[in-house]
Amino acid sequence: MRCGLLGQSLKHSYSPAIHKALGGGYDYELFEIEPENLETFLKSKVWDGLNVTIPYKQAVIPYCAELSETARAIGSVNTILRRPDGSLFGDNTDAAGFKAMLRRSGCALAGKKVLVLGSGGSSLTVCHVLQEERAGEIIVISRKGEHSYETLDHHTDAQVIVNTTPLGMYPHVGECSVDITQFPSLECVLDLVYNPARTRLLLDAEAQGILHENGLSMLVGQAAAAANLFVGDDAHIMPCGYIVPFDDVTYILRQQMENLILIGMPGSGKSTIGQLLADCLDRPFVDTDAEIERLAGTTIPEIFEHEGEDAFRIRETEVLARWGKESGLVIATGGGVVTREENYSHLHQNGRLVFLERERKHLDRTDRPLSQGDLQELYNNRLPKYQRFADCTVQNAGLARVVANKVLEAFHETFRD
Repeated sequence: MRCGLLGQSLKHSYSPAIHKALGGGYDYELFEIEPENLETFLKSKVWDGLNVTIPYKQAVIPYCAELSETARAIGSVNTILRRPDGSLFGDNTDAAGFKAMLRRSGCALAGKKVLVLGSGGSSLTVCHVLQEERAGEIIVISRKGEHSYETLDHHTDAQVIVNTTPLGMYPHVGECSVDITQFPSLECVLDLVYNPARTRLLLDAEAQGILHENGLSMLVGQAAAAANLFVGDDAHIMPCGYIVPFDDVTYILRQQMENLILIGMPGSGKSTIGQLLADCLDRPFVDTDAEIERLAGTTIPEIFEHEGEDAFRIRETEVLARWGKESGLVIATGGGVVTREENYSHLHQNGRLVFLERERKHLDRTDRPLSQGDLQELYNNRLPKYQRFADCTVQNAGLARVVANKVLEAFHETFRD
């Protein structure tokens, strides 16, 4: 069976990896089609089943001989099946995906007031599911109109917020349209964006201890529902009784997408262990100190000598902002990244942080300006900050390859939430 994703720009799509992981046994391609070629493509015989993404979720409807009840209710199609007689059946599996996201988040909706940010196609799907889940008052926030970002103060009693807009999506990370501190009754924040793993909205929810979930589980859930349609209901790809467990696919993708980031004292072996991990995982390796030197055209000791520590820290934050938003990297950071709180967001938005701890007597002081003074005092000052930043801690004691394996095990364990 020949399946694939139909869209206009698909270079960053995770769909092929997801469908391969689901184990449906069909070929899956990316079909980048310009609007003027849409009709010809839909009538061609090069595909049997399609997922549909922006900008074609409404455009494909006239070509479908039949729509599912869900697709008709939402007014949007994201999955098409070519039936034996050649006619096209349109469905909307985004609804099933959002339900999967809700299940994973643990968010209870019955009777709750929900703010839905955005009024586009994804918003229609979300509102459809919210109604099915018996949510209470559902308020759609648009740029203009009765309910807009200018009138959010009328809805400070909201208990759930769902972002359906692309705000905060890679590469425009860090953007956020609401301040969640103005919602004292807020219980859950859901963001359909999945790259980065934690948008500014989700980072804020995490800081407030509020239940939150990104859109990766929705992406996997809708793909699993589509796979069921492609290969037939007997496959049971969606819970319960699916080919590959839904949570397993989500778990695998989270590990592949998020960065493995090493923090720790200067000379603790982050670069050495990081390079070993990058080689083992076949991931790109970024050493932030080396990147600072490359961009500055000089060494770190010379930057400290001629510009001072404050200027170095500014350069360091700029490098972290650049690389922290990328996916699937191994990153070794400088020892002082924890001295600026804003660095946490740059690193944590798309990564898991491993504190590589090493006995002070084994720390390498070579060409490390701040390690030339009282190392114990420096350690005592930074230890709480390393612990605050870190998702887990690994002792760098023993052979480098053994330590690298321990780091990898600890990194994987952080995803078992």
